[in-house]
Amino acid sequence: MDEIIKIDLFGEEFRFKPDDQVKDPDKVAHYLKDYIKEAENLFQNKSTGRNRIAILLLAAMNLSKDFCELKQQHSELESTVEKRVSSLISRIDKGIE
Repeated sequence: MDEIIKIDLFGEEFRFKPDDQVKDPDKVAHYLKDYIKEAENLFQNKSTGRNRIAILLLAAMNLSKDFCELKQQHSELESTVEKRVSSLISRIDKGIE
């Protein structure tokens, strides 16, 4: 993937080259912009450099929180699926005997 992704933040254009594991890098950039917009709406005076850092930090914290919640949900789902599969295998084994 030789694609260069452009993202505009605070009137500045940033470019990055996603690694090969990223399926839809434009979508990743879009999600980041959404998190930044959400954080930006919480600040009244958006023009100072200090607020930009605070906005980016808040967006990063919200993104991290959502990631941790999704990770926990995934772990719980994995556990539930594992238990169900084990139960089904046990039932199948008992039915075969």
